[in-house]
Amino acid sequence: MNSLATVLLTTALAIVVAVLVAAGAAKLARMDGASYPTALTRAAVAFTATLTLAAAFATVLAVYR
Repeated sequence: MNSLATVLLTTALAIVVAVLVAAGAAKLARMDGASYPTALTRAAVAFTATLTLAAAFATVLAVYR
């Protein structure tokens, strides 16, 4: 049961970090003069990249555990 709680908390943390990165990317894009659709696209790319990096890191840790 403890392992399940750790996995859920780690997943929640990764999602929160990804949302914060996406918000930062959207804010920086808007400050740079990008339109709302462009800023949203940049935020989506940043969100996806952050989750992909977290998944790759988790895979590496699982392989070498």
